[in-house]
Amino acid sequence: MNLFRTKSIEQSIADADEPGRKLKRSLSTWDLMIMGVAVAVGAGIFSVGAKAAANFAGPAVTISFAIAAVTCALAIMCYAEFATAIPVAGSAYVFTYATMGELLAWIIGWNLILELFTAGAVIAKYWGIYLSKVFALMGVDIPPSISLGGIDLYWGAFLIVAVFTVLLVLGTKLSARVGNIFTLIKIAVVLFVIVVGFSYVKFENYSPFVPASEPTAASGTADVLKQSFFGFLTGAVPAQYGTLGIFAGAALVFFAFIGFDVVATSAEEVKNPQKTLPRGIFGGLAIVTVLYILVSLALTGMVSYTQLAEAKNPTLTTAFEAVGNTDAAKVIAFGSLVGLTTVIMVLLMGLSRVVLAMSRDGLLPRSLSKTSTIRATPVRLQVICGAAVAVVAGLTNVDLLEEMINIGTLSAFVMVSLGILVLRKKRPDLKPAFRVPFGKVIPVVSALLCLYLMTNLAVETWIFFAIWLVIGVAIYFAYGQRHSRLNEKFAEAKAAVNGVPQAVADKDEDALTRP
Repeated sequence: MNLFRTKSIEQSIADADEPGRKLKRSLSTWDLMIMGVAVAVGAGIFSVGAKAAANFAGPAVTISFAIAAVTCALAIMCYAEFATAIPVAGSAYVFTYATMGELLAWIIGWNLILELFTAGAVIAKYWGIYLSKVFALMGVDIPPSISLGGIDLYWGAFLIVAVFTVLLVLGTKLSARVGNIFTLIKIAVVLFVIVVGFSYVKFENYSPFVPASEPTAASGTADVLKQSFFGFLTGAVPAQYGTLGIFAGAALVFFAFIGFDVVATSAEEVKNPQKTLPRGIFGGLAIVTVLYILVSLALTGMVSYTQLAEAKNPTLTTAFEAVGNTDAAKVIAFGSLVGLTTVIMVLLMGLSRVVLAMSRDGLLPRSLSKTSTIRATPVRLQVICGAAVAVVAGLTNVDLLEEMINIGTLSAFVMVSLGILVLRKKRPDLKPAFRVPFGKVIPVVSALLCLYLMTNLAVETWIFFAIWLVIGVAIYFAYGQRHSRLNEKFAEAKAAVNGVPQAVADKDEDALTRP
């Protein structure tokens, strides 16, 4: 049993063309750009920067966003090279399978499920909460949850997940058109907030731009679990602000850029992916980076970071209230609701595409990879994913696991970055339409940056992540490895060479992983 056998690129492409399991290519460069903006610009644009400025970086949160954007851009270059070489659904899972073998591919696929499922559930729950806030601003009191037998049911989460599950079942292009409308609306809202925010900027609020590092109180087990993994390993005294605060802020705001690996999962549904994918992904990333940096500059210029730190849960609304503009809260509440709407759609689609790729390979039940002959969408799988996300979002405290989204994404970024080095060594004959420049430098720097950001996440996040990995490995050996199509082909090869010396049989098996 070889856990590191790879699946050839040619076989991955052939599996994607299998009748009854094929997706329709209908997405353009514009669709991908909007998809990236749709999933990256959510309610977080109005909150995550404020939290990072208040608790970690001060006005230098702008640098935190720049670091997160550069880290994402380096990793996305690697995604783009892979996606143009292997234009099928599955993203990092498929890329890892082609370079590092089945076990690591399963782990990355399992982590992607963690990222997309948790993000979808968390954001669906927040969508329902923001919907109630919008109703409240209009003078209508509708609570975000109702109590059923002692259980709080967040009805908004069920509603929004159901709507987009139906749209995704009807067709990817239709969903993209609806998403485009919502995305353009939320970009307009963000630009409005930026313009109004800059009218209140006082340049003295930017000083000091990088606040001096300050120790934070630390006592008890709870504080140990909340401190960064880097601090836990090195024994560094927990602190905020300063240089380390900028990087801690970058680890937090990295949540803003998780959408771009999700865009890569749609590779199989993109027209002319060799050209369309790189243009769409990088175009979307550029738009998102500019928007986040402008919002953070407006935020920290409106009020001092120390004033934000005094708030229990600082957001952009906190800043507007501090300068006396309470009307902006209504615009921000509406923008948050619209912003979250499209995020949910892209995450639901990405989740189903990763599971579809894994089920094609037999690591999950093969029945999940069947697609509709009429719609060319994975109807059964999309409904299952939607139902699971809705139940978890509507009935649990899934928001407690927010940082799990970041660690799942970063782990995938590390593997894809390293995978480029393996791909080039194993398949020098490949000529992808996009190639990461500067040889090995960018993939290595990308992997190191992602690893460093991972160490800036809390100790408890790493503990939950380790538990998730243990569960995933157990499922792989209990089901995935036994039902793997690649493993079945190797078994057939052994049977075909029955009576031939084992060395010859092994050589024949290894040929199955090559073109």
